[in-house]
Amino acid sequence: MTHTGNPFGQVLVALVTPMTADGEVDWPAVEKHIDDVITAGADGVVVTGTTGETSTLTDPEKLRLVEVGKSVSAGRAKIITGGGSNETAHAIELYKASEKAGADGIMIVTPYYNKPTQAGILTHFRLVADATDLPVILYDIPGRTGVPIKYETILRLAKHPNILAIKDAKGDFSEVSRVLNQTDLMYFSGDDANVLPHLSIGASGLIGVTANITATPYRTIVDAVNRGDLAAATAAHKSLEPLVRAVMTHVPGTVSAKYILHGLGRISSPRVRLPLVGPEEWEAAIIEDELALVSGVPGADFSNFRPDRNAAAGGALPKVHGTTR
Repeated sequence: MTHTGNPFGQVLVALVTPMTADGEVDWPAVEKHIDDVITAGADGVVVTGTTGETSTLTDPEKLRLVEVGKSVSAGRAKIITGGGSNETAHAIELYKASEKAGADGIMIVTPYYNKPTQAGILTHFRLVADATDLPVILYDIPGRTGVPIKYETILRLAKHPNILAIKDAKGDFSEVSRVLNQTDLMYFSGDDANVLPHLSIGASGLIGVTANITATPYRTIVDAVNRGDLAAATAAHKSLEPLVRAVMTHVPGTVSAKYILHGLGRISSPRVRLPLVGPEEWEAAIIEDELALVSGVPGADFSNFRPDRNAAAGGALPKVHGTTR
């Protein structure tokens, strides 16, 4: 399938999946949160990714997240489905079903835990990309998967007609430049702290966790880069730094983002599913100290922030486990 331009958007939110206190998906809160991030400036939403707790979601929940995302977005933003599987056959079926559910694109993560060779990684990505007509983002995050997508493998994958982009969470800027020079792949920053540096060397956009709290400053950064206004982009980048540190440094981004969103009254519960747990007392205290340094960030008003450490404590065991086999 031939895709022209950027079919994903530029400001993509790695969406948290709001849950009730007992760990079930809070569907009204999902709808509200998707609408909130789009209203704040996101033109793409990645559901069922790492931040969305894909490892503990069931396949029916993943597909419903796509359906709800499409319904709420109503054409205002692209809905990308993440997650996938470390089993190639399962990934193929899940992405085919996601396409039928209305996804605008798919993000395929390197198979995790198996630690395949580069030949295995190449085969996995090719077979999944072959199974759908949707545009594909490769997700390269060796800190979670155990293996990187090596430069030579990226070059070979870039020749696949459906593979159009890569989400980079390696932090290797020299490799980013090499790939941008040698391929037509779009690059998406997968590290909230490095969004502006990535954009400055040619990245197309970001897939961010902190954007759950506010996508507005990321919209400002992207729009400023697009028009060549480095000063405006840098100012927004600097003002975001303490918020990014609060979200991304002390506990998994999913945990901190939900803790903060709940404290802001934007989701009904900060609950995550086990093995994730809410921040411990000392972790919550550090997050709150970082948030006290945030000022002048559009969409991030903490004057009425009311964190609830008790509500966030522990993790939930859902009624139905995520594994399908």
